[in-house]
Amino acid sequence: MDIASVVGTIVAFALIGGSIIIGGGTFMAFWDAPSVMVVFGGAIAAALICFPLPNFLGVFSVSMKVFFWKVEPIKDVITQIVSLAEVARRDGLLALESKVAEVENPFIVLGVQMAVDGTRPEVMEDILRTELDAVATRHRDGKAVFDCMGRFAPAFGMIGTLMGLVIMLGDMSDPSKIGAGMAVALLTTMYGAIASNVVFLPFAEKLGFTNRQELLMMEIVIRGIMAIQSGENPRIIEQKLNTFIPPKQRASEEAA
Repeated sequence: MDIASVVGTIVAFALIGGSIIIGGGTFMAFWDAPSVMVVFGGAIAAALICFPLPNFLGVFSVSMKVFFWKVEPIKDVITQIVSLAEVARRDGLLALESKVAEVENPFIVLGVQMAVDGTRPEVMEDILRTELDAVATRHRDGKAVFDCMGRFAPAFGMIGTLMGLVIMLGDMSDPSKIGAGMAVALLTTMYGAIASNVVFLPFAEKLGFTNRQELLMMEIVIRGIMAIQSGENPRIIEQKLNTFIPPKQRASEEAA
């Protein structure tokens, strides 16, 4: 589980709730079901208009990546590839077949199997990069749905506020109710800001980050597998792949 996402979401709502309590308000004063319906329902409806149904429905499983994303540490991926390179260098490419069962990363397994099968390098790289592009497209679609809802939520908040004002101004028979009516009307603007800045856009940014990390890992695997197939020295492969690690992190690991 990604603790940062959990803590960030809880802290954001806790700060809002704490501010209401410290400000002397009550939670019921900030609850209005029609406003929730307009903002969240409107943002979801807008996303349904913008994307095909399968893409929209897929966002619910993609959203789990915000809290449960897991990408292997780059150093661990490099270590696995270097280990495979040592086996290939010592016993030949066919010896990697016995090591496939020990590898959990399906992308590494795919590359190793093609190398063992004697797939031509250009074909192998083309297949691996096609897989990388497919993953990037799926992730980009999931992020785009959250981006879309993040953009539209404040607009539906404003629409809800205008609707509330129209309803309030349409019945001015009791001036004492104007203040309460105005407060309820403004709630939709607040809901729109919260939905956009606490939920939808932060989720989209986290999905974008996980996408970049996963694509970086896949790029490392592609270069590593291609180097293994071409028979490069494991130490040279390690040095090449270590360039993907930030210099400070590289230095601290070497010191350890």
